[in-house]
Amino acid sequence: MASAFVVGNTFRNKVRGLLENTDSSLPQGLRDDLEETLKKSEPTTLSFSTARQLKKYLQDKGHPFYLHEFSGRRLTRPAEVVKPPRNPVLVARLEKIKAKLANEEYNRITRNVNAQELSRSGTLADIGLQVRSAKAVVLTVFNFLVTVVAAFACSYMGSQYLFTDTTARVISAVIAASVVGLAELYVLVRTMEGELGEP
Repeated sequence: MASAFVVGNTFRNKVRGLLENTDSSLPQGLRDDLEETLKKSEPTTLSFSTARQLKKYLQDKGHPFYLHEFSGRRLTRPAEVVKPPRNPVLVARLEKIKAKLANEEYNRITRNVNAQELSRSGTLADIGLQVRSAKAVVLTVFNFLVTVVAAFACSYMGSQYLFTDTTARVISAVIAASVVGLAELYVLVRTMEGELGEP
């Protein structure tokens, strides 16, 4: 943060005139600070505390105080702050830490890309389980259809000894296939509930 202003020749001339004026009763501390400011080589800087003291003095004397007019409009530019040189050991440590953090971030982002890590975490291992589960569902549906069709065929063929009319044979076969289908669905639902852990 800046602690001083760069002032120009207008400011120097006005301060010199103020110091040479024997009627001005400048406080000794302010007079010393202003004389020291005038002795500095270019670029001349004025500290904030000295500027505040000068402002208070001029306002107490009844003079309107506009610092930008008093200083020749260069007062608004703060003095440049010289940054201290950076310690090379600390810079090297900082770069090492930055590289480590970047590497950790990269590994976090790409951890799901490595196939070996995927198989360890179980993503690829679950594919076999999913295939077996799909195979079991397909076999169960196929078994259900074969059972219902077989029940219909057996009922239709067996009813020829009881009924001579084809309509009655078809109705009795449909009823028998429906009963077998409902029984098969009941067993299937109970089996699925057992696999899911429900009684």
